[in-house]
Amino acid sequence: MSYPEPKYFGDTGEISAVARRGDSPADILFDNGSADYLAKGAATGGEFGLYRWNMGPKKGGPAAHYHKTISESFYILDGTITIYNGNEWAPMSKGDFVYVPQGGLHGFRNDTDEPASMLLLFTPGAAREPYFEGLLTIGEMTEEERAAFFIEHDNYWVEEA
Repeated sequence: MSYPEPKYFGDTGEISAVARRGDSPADILFDNGSADYLAKGAATGGEFGLYRWNMGPKKGGPAAHYHKTISESFYILDGTITIYNGNEWAPMSKGDFVYVPQGGLHGFRNDTDEPASMLLLFTPGAAREPYFEGLLTIGEMTEEERAAFFIEHDNYWVEEA
């Protein structure tokens, strides 16, 4: 495998780095959790989206599902997060990594009595922010609106094996 085609054609480099401080306030607050938008897909030219997902104790998460257009990777920063790998729910701890390609079944939740935090990496960098923000009002949607919302955001729910 070789490197991709160049996207930068200058000879000196440029000042273009983007930083987000660790003590920045959360971008979105959930009941018993939060999310930090570290690198939105729009900011990376669609190459990837990177988010820090913070879960309180006994915090549920998405059930078994898959994506048709994006891969999703999980890197556990703190605590233990239980991740569905298509066969079983497996506890993953600090330093563990899980990669799920397009079409791969997955889900996650915090089953423990302690908070947990992980990085979520989506490639390519689809705009996941409207999906995350829509989760705040998912309970107010009709069944039809909810189904359309999930399809719009490439989430396809399945029964666990």
